[in-house]
Amino acid sequence: MKFRSTWLFALGIALSASLSAAGMPNQEIEGRARENIHRLRLIRMTEALELTEEQTAAIYPMASRIEKEKTAILRALSQEIRDLKQRLNAEKPDEAAISEIVVKMKEMRANLLAKDKEFEDFLESHLTTLQKAKYLIFSAEFNRGLGEQISRVRALAREKRRQ
Repeated sequence: MKFRSTWLFALGIALSASLSAAGMPNQEIEGRARENIHRLRLIRMTEALELTEEQTAAIYPMASRIEKEKTAILRALSQEIRDLKQRLNAEKPDEAAISEIVVKMKEMRANLLAKDKEFEDFLESHLTTLQKAKYLIFSAEFNRGLGEQISRVRALAREKRRQ
């Protein structure tokens, strides 16, 4: 099972890289990579928690909805970051405009946390006690592993650029 999940993750990374090479816009590549990671997470979570068909039928749609909402927030947040950088680099930065952007960004970050909490609360109501415990371990290990994989991909990309 672990081999299959690792293979799926590697496939997602390879797909993202091939899309990048094909000249797709960076935001679209990031969106597809995020979608692939979301799918992998659901598959691995299903296996790790040994979800029933009923649990899967309830959790997958909720997870997909939350992920779509988070993706929209992240896109908007990225735009605000670009705007903030532009304004900070201006000859005379407009502090009022910068302040507005900062407030918007804080709200967006709070919305992301609220979406995570919404999903966690939903899971809480659909998992058994043992599954809840397994989810805590799964989540920590998945996120750690994902961070490590992303670091490796970035290191490989930096190495490739040097060549």
